[in-house]
Amino acid sequence: MLREAYPASLLNCTASEPPVAETAYSDSDQLPHNKMADAETQKKLEAGFQKLQDAKDCHSLLKKHFTKEVLDACKGRKTKLGATLLDVVQSGVANLDSGVGVYAPDAESYTLFKELFNPIIQEYHNGFGPEQKQPATDLGDGKTGQLPDLDPEGKYIQSTRIRCGRSLAGYPFNPCLTEANYKEMEGKVKKIFDEINDPELQGTYYPLTGMSKEVQNQLIADHFLFKEGDRFLQEANACRYWPTGRGIFHNKNKTFLVWANEEDHLRIISMQSGGNVGEVLARLNKGVKIIESKAPFSRDDRLGFLTFCPSNLGTTVRASVHIALPKIAAKPDFKSICDGLKLQIRGIHGEHSESVGGVYDISNKARLGLTEFEAVKQMYDGVKKLIELEKAAGN
Repeated sequence: MLREAYPASLLNCTASEPPVAETAYSDSDQLPHNKMADAETQKKLEAGFQKLQDAKDCHSLLKKHFTKEVLDACKGRKTKLGATLLDVVQSGVANLDSGVGVYAPDAESYTLFKELFNPIIQEYHNGFGPEQKQPATDLGDGKTGQLPDLDPEGKYIQSTRIRCGRSLAGYPFNPCLTEANYKEMEGKVKKIFDEINDPELQGTYYPLTGMSKEVQNQLIADHFLFKEGDRFLQEANACRYWPTGRGIFHNKNKTFLVWANEEDHLRIISMQSGGNVGEVLARLNKGVKIIESKAPFSRDDRLGFLTFCPSNLGTTVRASVHIALPKIAAKPDFKSICDGLKLQIRGIHGEHSESVGGVYDISNKARLGLTEFEAVKQMYDGVKKLIELEKAAGN
């Protein structure tokens, strides 16, 4: 079981009953009455299941693995914070173009609804099965020298970015957080940012609440500002009390950035122009250690660092480059080439966006079942190969 020590003030996700002992029920008949999803919730689940079955153009992992057997096994269950299977699937039911389609409203959901989560996790993360465990943390200290500049002449790579997600220990995920929780977490991380004494990482925290138009425009111009409106997160009930408790920190050089309470509690980001992956990773690791030393993170022995979306479990690391590959990107097998290199392709404006001017965002796909350094190295080796193919195509 995933274990989290939740204070009583957090017990308000979709129900207000007091906590009961955490138990992995095998079917809804074993649930005490006050821990069962109500009839209306189960009716909505039935309707959502049917909508997915009828959707011909839906190719999400949710649709693939949300079988009638899974529905019947899980529809009556409820976590001790009151989360139901509806909380898990509602975004993917509303957004039929989802890639994954599920979110975990709290840590317990990963085990209580394991019939759905396990096969999705296994398929997304390169066969990471229910009996496997995430390796011990290895951020790559002392190894960044193995990642020299991928593009020293600056012909292909515009920028490099490595980010990781982190959840603060003792708090559930967005749908189960109270307004007071958001404020409390923001206060904790702001205090950490104010006390950073490393000159490279020192900077300013900008809360979204009360943000001036001038600051807002500057953060938009820097491509730093996240905003309410992501339909996938909204349907997952992840935008409550907006903008309370949300904000952005960046250092003076704008190469180290932290998002507070957007999708995950923290998104910690290191980035810079060009292709020097080693420098970007070293800066990220330094920042992660400073934050963790003062605000412990939620980590599970099997699933690694815990996140709202199962695609980010494990290392939570997404290492990416913005890269122009006009010759091989024009080939019909470009996606299959990237798949073979375990790379994920996005447009430069993030998930669900298209390429602009032939520039792609290319990253490691898997984040679970390998170490943090291995995840970065997977992107590094794959992009190195793509550059070699691009050069060969020009001859």
